[in-house]
Amino acid sequence: MSLDREHVLRAAAALLTRKATASMDEIARAAGVSRATLHRHFAGRDALVRALEDHGIAEFGRALDEARTEEGDAAEAVRRLIACSEPVAGFLAFLFTENQLYEAGVNEGWNRLDVRVQALFRRGQEEGVFRLDLTPAWLTEALYGLIGAGAWAVQDGRVAAKDHTRMVSELLLGGAQRRMER
Repeated sequence: MSLDREHVLRAAAALLTRKATASMDEIARAAGVSRATLHRHFAGRDALVRALEDHGIAEFGRALDEARTEEGDAAEAVRRLIACSEPVAGFLAFLFTENQLYEAGVNEGWNRLDVRVQALFRRGQEEGVFRLDLTPAWLTEALYGLIGAGAWAVQDGRVAAKDHTRMVSELLLGGAQRRMER
């Protein structure tokens, strides 16, 4: 049986986000493949989780590239990043909550992504767009958390997929943007 790796990883992330204890059998069923096929491609749960992490990092890196976060107004760059991240939101939802990933230390790929996202928020602070009392590291974590929460809400049918980007953007930017004193 040919394996559509992207489909399997998306199905695994969707299931594991909501049921962290899902077995490899359950993951295989959710992906529509046999357990044997799943095991041929992923030696076990740890290998699958590592593949999810690597895929999520690569996909979010592509979203960062596509969003051109170094260009234009910082708030608009954040909106573009959220929009470009929507296809990988399910992976971020899983990875943001997966404790297993931190047992062996943080993947260097996350550090590279964090540096890029934090640079966007730092640029916004320097331009007077974002609040100075919220660190770029905190704003980065808030971004990841809101993208993940939005993905869960869409997955559960509580939010329409077409509203994900707007809702995440407005909530994050509503709290992060600097307000002028009156």
